[in-house]
Amino acid sequence: MSSYRHVYYHVVFHTKSSNPTISNQHCESLYAFIWGIVKNKNSKLLQINGTEDHLHLLLNIHPSHSVADMVKDIKVFSSVWIKKSNFFPQFTGWAEGYGCFTVSYREKNQLIGYIKKQKEHHKMQSFEEEFRTILSEHQIEIDERYFLK
Repeated sequence: MSSYRHVYYHVVFHTKSSNPTISNQHCESLYAFIWGIVKNKNSKLLQINGTEDHLHLLLNIHPSHSVADMVKDIKVFSSVWIKKSNFFPQFTGWAEGYGCFTVSYREKNQLIGYIKKQKEHHKMQSFEEEFRTILSEHQIEIDERYFLK
């Protein structure tokens, strides 16, 4: 018998020091590259978007991969690609941590819409405010010593 699963992860990570280094001009190329990383890991990227200082991804990760390894690979391989591409000359890397939250099948489409509207959303709310809200909604206590470092 086959194994079946639907496990969605909302992953959020930001640039080092939350510097605004991901320009809108070439962000679609970055998103396409990340899409390829995920696909090569036999997983699915349902949506990706972000702003100059952070990204949101909705992933369905194959069970043979851990979330930590997937995020690490996305960050490492995309950092190398970014530096080689010269599309984002101010980019110095991704911050060390990330946020990862499970999403139910019923919430999937709502989250896809939220991710698609990131650029509009951040005209009214900073990334720090958004991330604090997400952590609070998931009842995650913030350790200020490490928050957005």
